[in-house]
Amino acid sequence: MFNDIGPLELVTLVVLAVLVFGPDKLPKVIQDVTRTIRKIREFSESAKQDIRQELGPEFKDFEFEDLNPKTFIRKQLDNDELGLKEIRNGFDLKKEMAEVTDAVHGRDSESSASGTSSSSPSSSSGRVDMTKKPEGGARDERPPFDADAT
Repeated sequence: MFNDIGPLELVTLVVLAVLVFGPDKLPKVIQDVTRTIRKIREFSESAKQDIRQELGPEFKDFEFEDLNPKTFIRKQLDNDELGLKEIRNGFDLKKEMAEVTDAVHGRDSESSASGTSSSSPSSSSGRVDMTKKPEGGARDERPPFDADAT
């Protein structure tokens, strides 16, 4: 509960408590505070048990800490039912970006040069060739010019 309080801060709190309540009333105040904290914890635990009973047996492993968004997302990403670890391990961002860059600039990437030598635009590896290539052998053929359209 008070994990981040240092020794100097603790001494300051004790001195302040002695000054505010006095040395003769301080033990009674400490007892009252600890009793109140204990009652709050008991009330909290009983409320959690009531909620678990109302939810039923299908939520028997429900934890209230999972309601924290960070904990929930971390737990879902660690869950391997979705196969996210395989996707995360099989995805190489640098390689994908290099392939996209090569496709935009019209270069053949190393993977397609050393890969299959299929002549079709979409090879068996599932990769689509996005480079602009003229269809057929007519490279110098210009589109028809329409003087009225300009």
